[in-house]
Amino acid sequence: MGRKNNRAQSPPPAPEPESSAPEGEPAPEARPPLQVLYCAVCTFPYEYCEFGSSFTRCKEHLRETNTTLFEKYYSDEALQAKLGSLSLEQQAKIEQDSAKKEAKAEAKADAALKKKLASQVIIRRIERTKRKHVTAIQGLEAFNIDLKKAAKQLASKFATGASVTKTPSGGEEIVVQGDVAHEVMEMLEEGVGLLKGVPEDNIEIVEEKKKKGGD
Repeated sequence: MGRKNNRAQSPPPAPEPESSAPEGEPAPEARPPLQVLYCAVCTFPYEYCEFGSSFTRCKEHLRETNTTLFEKYYSDEALQAKLGSLSLEQQAKIEQDSAKKEAKAEAKADAALKKKLASQVIIRRIERTKRKHVTAIQGLEAFNIDLKKAAKQLASKFATGASVTKTPSGGEEIVVQGDVAHEVMEMLEEGVGLLKGVPEDNIEIVEEKKKKGGD
């Protein structure tokens, strides 16, 4: 009987991966990543601006900032090539839908602006016992000011307590411990920190005296 070979046998070498390219031809080069440019108005890629609600403003912005891209998407040749495959009814529908979207967006923006201009920020200087005061600020939320963050800013500014509390009408206000009504008004007028976007004519200080015999 022959002697057994106890030496471990090494596995056969793995086969080399086959190239997808035909023999004798170089392998295809990897494609570079596609660069997508986005509109600064609607934030869509430029080729999708027409599906947004600000198509006219998108076109004007692109015309002013990048004439090369504007010609690519909105030149007579580009529009003809795009519309050539559409029927007259489809073209008319696209134009009508785009006009409706823009009109709706403009009406919404106008309504929001009117609401802002009509909103008042009321700073109440409220007298407490022993000549102490607190300052309550109402109406900041109409100007997209985060009340909790604004309260933290005021607390840090005046080194005092400031919190967001409910009003009897169901709204919210910032209550600052201390007589700082005029300082808060100046901060709003100057747009300090988070307190931005409130027109000076929309700010009013109201005095609330302590009732005699009350707490």
